[in-house]
Amino acid sequence: MIVRMWEVNAYPEAYSELLSWMCEIAAPELERHPGCFGCEVLSSTDDRIVVISHWREEPFDPPTPPRHLVASGPNTYDFFSVER
Repeated sequence: MIVRMWEVNAYPEAYSELLSWMCEIAAPELERHPGCFGCEVLSSTDDRIVVISHWREEPFDPPTPPRHLVASGPNTYDFFSVER
């Protein structure tokens, strides 16, 4: 399993619009990929949105967000299960 963390920072005045775009367009598109078995959208108090997605195979990023909503990012980080 691969867990992908995708993070973007919104302009303060565009935060609600970017969050809506993520929940209504980008996350459902990710979940349509056959290798994806779920994703979670997280919000912060400092205008950041994080998507955590779980993959059986090579992960995909969400679609590119509208530029006029994004202050910085997106950044992507992959994580792998550790046997303990």
